[in-house]
Amino acid sequence: MTDTDAERLADRVRDGDLRMHELEAHADAGTAAAARRRLVESETGAALPTVGDYSFPAERADPNVENMIGAAQVPMGVVGPLPVDGGAAEGDHWLPMATTEGALLASVNRGASAIRAAGGATARVLKSKMTRAPVFRVRDVAEASEVVSWVRGNEASLREAAESTTSHGELRDVTPYVVGDSVFLRFGYDTKDAMGMNMATIATQEACELLERETPASLVALSGNLCTDKKPAAINAVEGRGRTVSADVVLPRELVEDRFKTTPEAMVEANTRKNLVGSAKAGSLGFNAQAANVVAAAFLALGQDAAQVVEGANTITTLDVRREGSASDPSGPSGDERNGSDGELYASVTLASLEVGTVGGGTKLPTQSEALDVVGVRGGGDPPGSNADALAEVIAAGALAGELSLMGALAASHLASAHEELGR
Repeated sequence: MTDTDAERLADRVRDGDLRMHELEAHADAGTAAAARRRLVESETGAALPTVGDYSFPAERADPNVENMIGAAQVPMGVVGPLPVDGGAAEGDHWLPMATTEGALLASVNRGASAIRAAGGATARVLKSKMTRAPVFRVRDVAEASEVVSWVRGNEASLREAAESTTSHGELRDVTPYVVGDSVFLRFGYDTKDAMGMNMATIATQEACELLERETPASLVALSGNLCTDKKPAAINAVEGRGRTVSADVVLPRELVEDRFKTTPEAMVEANTRKNLVGSAKAGSLGFNAQAANVVAAAFLALGQDAAQVVEGANTITTLDVRREGSASDPSGPSGDERNGSDGELYASVTLASLEVGTVGGGTKLPTQSEALDVVGVRGGGDPPGSNADALAEVIAAGALAGELSLMGALAASHLASAHEELGR
């Protein structure tokens, strides 16, 4: 690439000879990006030397972005080591996080240090299912009932059609919903180590064509918003989407007092009044303190779809004081005995709809590939799906660390001073 080549391409766009999105057909990807930068600079008066100073070949960004002009560089830090006893993740893990929010990684690392001192977090993927929900038009509710009956009786045929488009995805179920003369079908797929949205979309298109041939239903839109992708939705909070994953830990009282300068009782009260009662009063779908902070920073670092942080925020944080006999023995202490000061802090997070993958999409970009190597989950797992499960469990443990730290800061009235020191 030379400056002359880029300027010549930019001139052709200015003259109307080429459209901006056509440049890669006339030059290599790096020259095309440089030409677009020149155009943007001349149109806006901005200078873009840093945007254009990126470390990977521009060709590597295909098909992740169109009209490329360069790259956005977000500072990346790391949390850890974070010990995780998971169904797929095992042992110490480091979690890269990319953010511009000061104090975030310091906070999550404080929570991670407490988890480490307590012997580690337990994490499990409870459900894995990527969804796509097309909407069909029918004549009336009688016809809608006919379509639903056909779907329930022919799920094997729909599965065969959907799975003909992929060598990895598996259709797990199809759930019908009727609203008057609209029929929605929520398809749920096991997409293994891929996040799977494209896989689910292509497979569902094939199944829809079969449905239209065999029933009176007419497809209106391949996504009917009952999926639900990248929008707040109770169905994701209740039924899940992507991975439903939980992580928990038990912290001794002395550890809570040492690391967070507060008590288990104070943290439990703050969690109840803030994350549970406050969220309910607000009509929130997320009953947590800052789960989206960890999800967003991990997604940026690890090549996940950043807009799906919306679903990642569907997280419930629970805190409880556990005393001898109280966790599993209903005959344990009661009344005034439970108000003593000898209990441990039990903490958990459950992320209902965490959509992650270790193959495809942004995971192929060089920076993100390196970050996935840090976690130890790049590429397909053995067995398939195990790498994405492990990633979900590590992110859940990171979210747990963030919740512990922030709730500790709130209970100890340290939040403002921490942000004043670290996050201005």
